[in-house]
Amino acid sequence: MRRDSFIKLAVVVVAVVTVFIFFIKPLAYSIRQGLDLQGGTHVVLEGVDTPQAQVTDDAMNRVVKILENRVNAMGLTEPVIQREGQRRIIVELPGVKDPDKAIEVLGKTAMMEFKDEDGNTVLTGTDLKDAREETDQQGQNLVALEFTEDGAQKFAELTAENVGRTISILLDGSVLTAPNVKEPITGGKAVITGNRSLEEAHNLALLLRSGALPVKVQIVETRTVGPTLGQDSKDKSEFAFTIGVGAVVLFMLLFYRVSGLVADISLMAYVLVLLFALKMLDATLTLPGIAGIILSVGMAVDANVLIFEHFKEEMRLGKTIRSSMDSGFKRAFVTILDSHLTTILASIVLFFFGTGPIKGFAITLGLGAVLSLFTATTMTQYQLKWLIASDIIHDHRLLGSSLFEEKAVKK
Repeated sequence: MRRDSFIKLAVVVVAVVTVFIFFIKPLAYSIRQGLDLQGGTHVVLEGVDTPQAQVTDDAMNRVVKILENRVNAMGLTEPVIQREGQRRIIVELPGVKDPDKAIEVLGKTAMMEFKDEDGNTVLTGTDLKDAREETDQQGQNLVALEFTEDGAQKFAELTAENVGRTISILLDGSVLTAPNVKEPITGGKAVITGNRSLEEAHNLALLLRSGALPVKVQIVETRTVGPTLGQDSKDKSEFAFTIGVGAVVLFMLLFYRVSGLVADISLMAYVLVLLFALKMLDATLTLPGIAGIILSVGMAVDANVLIFEHFKEEMRLGKTIRSSMDSGFKRAFVTILDSHLTTILASIVLFFFGTGPIKGFAITLGLGAVLSLFTATTMTQYQLKWLIASDIIHDHRLLGSSLFEEKAVKK
């Protein structure tokens, strides 16, 4: 039993330390990074009153939703889109290689119109059901349009009344194409040709699909966050993380000795599991997110401190080491559970009511609280059980403070 317990403990310790040393940095760098770490584009948009549409609170909220649809469809990494004041919207686009194209898509009003030769608008973007980029058999890039039921009826009537004439398709007042109608089109579908590249067709389809902005917006500020600033933030974050974790490890070793070493091994495993979870969730790491991780590391250690303090109290009463450990975990569990649940609830509130960086902080803090609860109540406990069962600790001072010497402790 002693040998088996020692082997289990040794295998876990060696495995965790080895994985931590060789994989912590690659794992951390494999997680997507936000604007403050990898650089990107910062854009400020402002709503402008026009005779057709006045800027209102509801209109600006709808602009935010439409911009979110556009940016998400572009495949950009964890963008930040939030309101600032009554008329302004802040958009942060991490890792954008060509900010001009992204800005062009963001600022487009995307008002589509179908007009006959007399200049009458028969259909608008509200009659669209879907828009997708395609390439036909001749290799021509186009946008395939599908109308709503009401829009299909309007389009059929438009083409039936204009056979042999042209109809113009306009976007924000500019003519995209003006095809000649050869016959009525009753299928509720149409195409827009003239796109020079598939990317242009994709962007146009994206604009039409996400809908027109309800009010006019203009770009009032554009700022590019270069790799130098991002790297500086990253370096400082790594330094803060290293100092924080190092201080915690040293504290546990000084005050709890071998028990502290067990806690440090659990802490290494906790950090690895947390980073792996963020990777699997395809999360984006930002500076507030790193702050949440560092704070959750403190919570993980706090759980171990509670366990060890109860452990020592039980031993002072003259109980055996094994009995003291079991009682220590039972007594500490309720307190640990309460503190972690309150943190998780606070994280949930921050996530649903916060915006941008606050959500990143809430995600890492909440996830960290869940995982630290798991590692403190399982991994630390099993390591201590194997340590005690292996019977390699004969000086009780190695398990904590010298107060253990005040009473005889049974093995």
